[in-house]
Amino acid sequence: MDFLHNLIFGIYPYIATTVFLLGSWIRFDTEQYTWKSDSSQLLSKPGMRFASNFFHYGIIGLFFGHVAGLLTPHAVFLSLGIADMTHQWTAIIAGTAFGGACVLGAAVLWLRRMTNARVRAASRWMDINILGWLALTAAAGLATIPVSIQHATAGNPGTMILLAEWVQSILYLHPDPQLVKDVSPVYKFHMFLGMSVFLFFPFTRLVHIWSAPFGYLGRAYQIVRRRRTA
Repeated sequence: MDFLHNLIFGIYPYIATTVFLLGSWIRFDTEQYTWKSDSSQLLSKPGMRFASNFFHYGIIGLFFGHVAGLLTPHAVFLSLGIADMTHQWTAIIAGTAFGGACVLGAAVLWLRRMTNARVRAASRWMDINILGWLALTAAAGLATIPVSIQHATAGNPGTMILLAEWVQSILYLHPDPQLVKDVSPVYKFHMFLGMSVFLFFPFTRLVHIWSAPFGYLGRAYQIVRRRRTA
């Protein structure tokens, strides 16, 4: 059991990250015609806007929330005057809101691809599976909320701090799987699903994230001139 734990929480993160980065690079270099989101809105519009918005707002909020909450050293929060319980309750509330939006949006999009004949015919195998996997990952995250509420109610931020320290140990290349050995299995399940998203990433439509038009926000002004009429 110790071997499996160390494999999943000590080695697997690096396997997933390597596949994520190297796979994305290789796909961009060799399969640029597949580097797109494969939108199916033209095939079926009902419910698409609602589900897509919920899914994207939810998953973006979850991503940046996890980055801020798990990669920021504990001492930084304390230096900013953010108490542990404030941090934990903020994570619980934000996680519930964004996680719920992500699950709802992903579930509707997945059902749409499964039940709409036109959309199903235009969907690749990984289109369907990655939506299901993301919905499952977000649902597993929601399943951690009751446990986190119990910890917060008891004034115990220990698990939250251990999870952040484990993520930082992976990032700083000195993995310490023992940090999360005794956390609740529901957290471990969610963590495994989340790491696997990075493993699957290069083989799915998610690669279009790399092409997000961030430069658009800082674009130069566009000069528009009216056409003169005779």
